[in-house]
Amino acid sequence: MNLPDNDDLERFLRDVDRTNELVKELNSNDMSCQEKAIAMADQFISTLEQKEPCKTKINKTVINKNPSPENRPLYESSLNPENFLRILEKDAEERGQRRKVKEEKANALRQQGNEAFTQGDYEAAARFYTEGLDQLRDMQALYTNRAQAFIKLGRYKEAISDCEWALRCNEKCIKAYVHMGKSHLALKDFKQSRICYRKILEMEPQRETMVKAYLRQVDLEEEAFLQERTAWEELQKGTEQALAVAELLKKLDRPNEISLYYSGGLELLSQAIKDCTGQTLFRLNNGFSIINGGNTVRSCLLQNSKDPYAVDLCLSVVKLWRTVCSGNEQNQQLLMECPIIRQHMVQLLASPVREIQRESLELLSMYSQTQYGRDILIGNLNSNQMAENLMNCVCRDTNSALALTLLENLSFENKFKIQSRENFTAVFALPLEHLLSNNIMTADHETLASVISVIGTMAVDEVIRKKLAGRNEFWRCSLHAMERCVGCECRSVLYPLLGLMINLASNPSQVIQEHAVLASSRCLDLLSDSSGGVITRAAGLLSVLLPMSSDATQEVVQNGIVKKLLKVLKVGGEMSSRYSIKALTVCTGSIPQACEELVKLDKRLGTLRKLLGGIDELVVGNAALCMGHCLEVDGATSGLLGTDCVQLLLHHAAGDAKRAAVRQNAAITLGKLCKIEPRHMEKLRELNGLEILHSCVRLIT
Repeated sequence: MNLPDNDDLERFLRDVDRTNELVKELNSNDMSCQEKAIAMADQFISTLEQKEPCKTKINKTVINKNPSPENRPLYESSLNPENFLRILEKDAEERGQRRKVKEEKANALRQQGNEAFTQGDYEAAARFYTEGLDQLRDMQALYTNRAQAFIKLGRYKEAISDCEWALRCNEKCIKAYVHMGKSHLALKDFKQSRICYRKILEMEPQRETMVKAYLRQVDLEEEAFLQERTAWEELQKGTEQALAVAELLKKLDRPNEISLYYSGGLELLSQAIKDCTGQTLFRLNNGFSIINGGNTVRSCLLQNSKDPYAVDLCLSVVKLWRTVCSGNEQNQQLLMECPIIRQHMVQLLASPVREIQRESLELLSMYSQTQYGRDILIGNLNSNQMAENLMNCVCRDTNSALALTLLENLSFENKFKIQSRENFTAVFALPLEHLLSNNIMTADHETLASVISVIGTMAVDEVIRKKLAGRNEFWRCSLHAMERCVGCECRSVLYPLLGLMINLASNPSQVIQEHAVLASSRCLDLLSDSSGGVITRAAGLLSVLLPMSSDATQEVVQNGIVKKLLKVLKVGGEMSSRYSIKALTVCTGSIPQACEELVKLDKRLGTLRKLLGGIDELVVGNAALCMGHCLEVDGATSGLLGTDCVQLLLHHAAGDAKRAAVRQNAAITLGKLCKIEPRHMEKLRELNGLEILHSCVRLIT
């Protein structure tokens, strides 16, 4: 072999060695190594294309044109179509079996990784997920799980790479975008983080609540980043505020000083923090650890110190917290994450020192003004203990207005309701019953009304509603309060109390039925009240009580409810009309005396006809039904001759009401009207409504 041939051979062998190295790197478990190998392979291929072609020109390969039978290829006999298909099927089956084995191994490793992750061993979890990917490269869950482990380990760029691979497996992988968004956020790439989260919303709009929470976190992180950048600039410039905050914190970091020393220092620090930048400087100078970590401060928060200045120190600490956290959500979060705060903050609400209690209430009320602040409180503090201490403040009339403000804001949160379920009776129901059973004439009506409103908001929760509705003592105390309120200036209490009772009575129970007669009698008295709101809610409570108690219905009919309800209906009003016509329909449907009294008071049923002319389908349906009940009274149908009754009923029977009951009630009443008084048939024929009526009757039948 001549020299040029030797050069070609050596070059060829070098290329083979390099190719083997690249193959090993491409099969590496390290994703970054794989990416580098891909780039180098591309470069290697391009250099091969640019190289001088091989100098060996002669192709010495000889083709044997007459091979012996023993040298013929084994696959020659398989070239026919049937054999070829069988080979393909066999190959596919073998591949499927191999993949199944790999999937089983990969899933087992994924499970091991999940267990390690749960135990907090994120390094081991990542290792198991990597081994799983060695078995199966296209398993999406392994990429997203390893990304989550990488996030815990602070390896954010690797997490992003895994998310990108997961998206290659499934372009609509929600978890990949979630983890990628978190990783970009940790790297302070707020723009890319938002892009990831918004991508989720594009794919699945129903996840809006989740995405909003993530975007909210991005906003908070970016806001904190900008605050800290501004604060560092002040530190570098050495501004007066920056120097004062740093110097004061340095002095407050001294151990074993007397309470008066710390108290004075905290007062000066509160004055030095003048704006958001000052709050951020406090955070950057490790202020939370310095203030909350001192033994003297811990002792004063426990409120067991015998130091005469311990109360002053405790007040100074709480005031500083308010100054540091006011309007600064990052500081609010950090404060409530301090173990000492979570341990003692709720206890301060029960402080025997009124000033400490008030400052603590002011601090927590500040949190409760925003959704983010409420989430922090509910997520970090003992909700049940907090609620109990707040209710004690109300019952003892110590800073009750602040306590109620905090309770009102928290009561709208579902998490707070859920956490309050178990201890609701002791924390809320018993204090309410105590307040209702006291002399309501001398009670603070505004406070009592607020307590009832809070519990009414809590009772939106089904579990809480059932608990309160099933308490005999609650109904006894409420009825006692209603009796005392009739004819006096307690409407601020009656209005929310009636609303709460309507809510509770909407689900019939044995306890409610036992109190239905007395409760209905109380409501009957309130129908004469001078307040339209009280009248409306009294009618509302009647509308839910009467259907569950025939005794209550009989009682109120005998005591003149028909006349009072007619008066309410004549005055009008959306909710009062709904409630009143429903209650009246229950009365006329079960008590003949109610029908007779209604016809006697309104011979041509003008009030019911007026209601039939409305557009509220609940009112129209009940008005038609109520009219049908009254047609049984002697002279009622003839009294309707010459009125627009037939026209109104026909309009609703043939209409397109969304509620089928409206058409049904109107058709039945119209049929009954024409049957009892045939002269109404003439009007029906005149309106070409006979066929419509027949169609409605067939439909009903």
